Amino acid sequence: MNRTAVGERYFTPTCRRCRSTAGRVVLDLGEQPSAETFPPRPSGAAADPRFPLRMWLCAGCGLAQLAEDPGPVEEQTVVGGGEAMTAQARATLGLAAGLGLLPPGARVVELGSPHSPSVGPLLRERGVVPVTAIDEPVDVVLDVYGLLHEPDQAAALARRAALLRPGGALVLQWRSLATVLAAGQFSELRHGHFAYWSLPALGAALRTVGLGVRTARRSDFDGGTLAAVAVASGEPDAEATALLAAERAAGALDAAAVGSLQRHADDAAASLRSWLEAERAAGRRVLGYGAAGRAVPLLCHADIDADLLPMVADASPAKHGRRLPGTDVAIGSPSDLVARRPDAVLLFVPHLLPELRRSLPEVEAAGGRWWVADPGPRPASSS
Repeated sequence: MNRTAVGERYFTPTCRRCRSTAGRVVLDLGEQPSAETFPPRPSGAAADPRFPLRMWLCAGCGLAQLAEDPGPVEEQTVVGGGEAMTAQARATLGLAAGLGLLPPGARVVELGSPHSPSVGPLLRERGVVPVTAIDEPVDVVLDVYGLLHEPDQAAALARRAALLRPGGALVLQWRSLATVLAAGQFSELRHGHFAYWSLPALGAALRTVGLGVRTARRSDFDGGTLAAVAVASGEPDAEATALLAAERAAGALDAAAVGSLQRHADDAAASLRSWLEAERAAGRRVLGYGAAGRAVPLLCHADIDADLLPMVADASPAKHGRRLPGTDVAIGSPSDLVARRPDAVLLFVPHLLPELRRSLPEVEAAGGRWWVADPGPRPASSS
């Protein structure tokens, strides 16, 4: 499937990195609203603009990417970010430091994501200088989930390479396509997130801008996160070589394998709706936690509204009094969640679970249970 429909118009996607037009749509979530724009209540979901939401896998360079670009979307700035996210960022810096790239006084520019907290405080702990005004080349370009927000991936990679002094390094942290595929995490696809790289595809793309993967490491954070260090003429070490082989074997470059995400999406949506209907029929109250962008594709694909999920709590005060796009599900505060004494809390951001159990003990004290939402509802104890 090479052509993509937008209303009555058809076009062939062009790769955001290599400009090839050869490829295949591997995941189609239909018409969806922007997952980052949380409308005020009581506005209705019918008024939310919707756009095609599809993932296209380039046959030329292996980049999985957003097929259509609906234009600029409002990106919600992260609040806090969670202990697990901070620990993962610290581990990524540790990977770079282990190669001697972060000595005191090193100049580092951070190209991050609005969904993750700045690592500036962690850099300062090491005596490293975070650079804000880039008036000369830097020692390290640190990209924590920043690359996926770039519509033009070729230009984004070239810019990152150009910022480096001779001998400098590009340090990246991202959710690998292999992780998305292994866990069936179709809800990673959303407007404003343009690129879904596997390590083999990214390694090849980096070579076109004069960089090579020197080392890489996988962690269990958020189901499987990769960190990699790329340097001029870098050759992969044993750990990076093993990860490259593992991701190829997992099918991250294979359209048929990546296309299994469609089945995961359809199965997860049906499972969630069936579970919520059964909970309602049994008289049990289910609420959610984590009004994150990843919740929107799942809820919209499952056609979930407030009759099945009345509220999703979130720590961000900016979201309170609003609703999840494409639905009439209200967004409330953590205290609202506790006050309603839910029988089950559907968690859309699983890595928050340990600290939520500590900060909201009232949920379980009142007999409530935490459930993980994606890729299908399951008790949090089994996650």
